[in-house]
Amino acid sequence: MTIQYIIIIIVMLIIAIAITRAGKKDFKLDANKLVEYLGGKENIIDYEVNKSRFIVSLKKVDIVNKDGIQKLGAQGIVEIENQLKIILGDNANQLKKYIDELK
Repeated sequence: MTIQYIIIIIVMLIIAIAITRAGKKDFKLDANKLVEYLGGKENIIDYEVNKSRFIVSLKKVDIVNKDGIQKLGAQGIVEIENQLKIILGDNANQLKKYIDELK
């Protein structure tokens, strides 16, 4: 039983290291992908940043690629009606600035 816990912890550490290394990639490329996964800039109604959360209101939530967003390094996604709260950590502010430039 304890061996299973040790294996789970090791796997989680490997995932955490992979996410950390992935965070060092070109941010604009990841931001482009994130906007694409959100259904494109035309699907984004409004957005704001609250600490590590990127909160976005969308026209159509059903076209969002949540798996893709998770693979980009999102630590969590909460859906409430037409709004997504995406936990991005330090990248949340950078993403807001980048989308400001797109609009």
